[in-house]
Amino acid sequence: MDSLTKLNLDNYKPLRDVVFENLRTAILEGNLKAGQRLMEVQLAEQLGVSRTPIREAIRKLELEGLVVMLPRKGAYVANMSFKDLIDVLEIRATLEGLAASLAARRRNDEDIVRLEKVAKEFEEGVRNADVDTLLKKDVEFHENIFLMANNKKLYHLITSLWEQVHRFRVMYVSNYDASLSLVDEHKRILEAIKNGDCEQAKQYATEHIELAEQFFMENTINH
Repeated sequence: MDSLTKLNLDNYKPLRDVVFENLRTAILEGNLKAGQRLMEVQLAEQLGVSRTPIREAIRKLELEGLVVMLPRKGAYVANMSFKDLIDVLEIRATLEGLAASLAARRRNDEDIVRLEKVAKEFEEGVRNADVDTLLKKDVEFHENIFLMANNKKLYHLITSLWEQVHRFRVMYVSNYDASLSLVDEHKRILEAIKNGDCEQAKQYATEHIELAEQFFMENTINH
């Protein structure tokens, strides 16, 4: 756990939120590895806080599926199996189809301009083989659609599922053929939303996730 550093506590957010976000980021970016035990005392020392916000953060991370609690053993970073990944993608396909359909119904001109900008930036990232930009812009593209859907419950459901598969997304987006395909898939979804075609938007967004599932079925070893 020596990859963690003391927190900057000059922050307007409550301490428990700062600790939670820091630990969640460390898990999603792989600084805290799958299967690694989370020791409250060590984490508190490294982050420069007491054990109480660490304990609260671990509980929240467990609710998000990023941490598992093992009886008489303690807290561990969740180790997502291939089956877990496919389960999440099956749910996401349905939820993202719904989000795109709602976005097509509730969009406005500002939403479309923003979505077009992000789609173009993603395409530029593909041309430059810039994986960091691809990951960032892919998240932004989908997040804009979730926000356009204007359904807070749906937004929280989908973003929680996104975080659970972050480690796998790096593998998918950094694959050149997959990233080229993503450009076209984004364009189809964008056009359907722009045209207010709820059914097409739903279909393309659902297929978008199903193609990701197919990629992992074909490229993930030992599943």
